[in-house]
Amino acid sequence: MSKSDNPLFSHHEHALEKEYQVCPECGSELSIKHGKSGPFLGCVNYPSCAYTRPVVENERVEDKILQGSECPKCNHNLAVKQGRYGMFIGCSNFPDCDYIEHDEPNELADISCPNCKKGLIKEKTSRFGKKFYSCDAYPKCKFIVNFEPVVGTCQQCDYPLLLKRNMAAGVKYQCASKKCSAMQKITP
Repeated sequence: MSKSDNPLFSHHEHALEKEYQVCPECGSELSIKHGKSGPFLGCVNYPSCAYTRPVVENERVEDKILQGSECPKCNHNLAVKQGRYGMFIGCSNFPDCDYIEHDEPNELADISCPNCKKGLIKEKTSRFGKKFYSCDAYPKCKFIVNFEPVVGTCQQCDYPLLLKRNMAAGVKYQCASKKCSAMQKITP
């Protein structure tokens, strides 16, 4: 079976196979190579020449102005932009103004850390966008939970913190101690 008959052989690879492409750095031929992120064009003179480029250039989305919005720093319009980590809202007057809109974390009541008893539990966001709650005395204290902490005492082990869980049956409360994790019979 030839490559042109193979349905797995993409149109882009087929078009590139017919077309002779030259490395801009050393003048050698470019060929399709396969890496963990997918296909790419690489110089056949590798490792002497390490030139690579994507097979298909990513399309760039133009900034979309949000009419009626105003930058709090410079009063220009805000715009939906595309960055390295995805879409975001920022000032249309970039680079003169560097304002970027961020989601504000929920303010928790001052809840003392049950582990070190010195720090406070704060809401944070992971690099993947997931919320978690940890002690602000990190790295000395490594207390962390994935569900919203609530002041209360466990009915089984007397641990001084509960977790609010939104379950199919409604809001439930669970002991924040990893050793116990008992569901509470009443709300705090």
